[in-house]
Amino acid sequence: MFLHLGENVVVPAKDIIAIFDMETSVYGSDTSQFLRLAEEDGFVEKITSKIPKSFVIAEVNKKSKIYLSPISSLTLSKRIGKYFED
Repeated sequence: MFLHLGENVVVPAKDIIAIFDMETSVYGSDTSQFLRLAEEDGFVEKITSKIPKSFVIAEVNKKSKIYLSPISSLTLSKRIGKYFED
């Protein structure tokens, strides 16, 4: 199964490591620093020009990737939860 992250981006559900809410997560200085460093190192993919509501950490082709998604973390969690229920 694949998880649709927004726009035309899908990631295999088995590759998802974590889903975070952007609004509550970036208040911590450690998270902000993590995202800034990841972006500098080229690990961040902005899916849309809209303000991201969540970020998803995944391992794609044995490389870490962070997707900034316009879809809320709650919606993404519900979508991936259906995968694990089966």
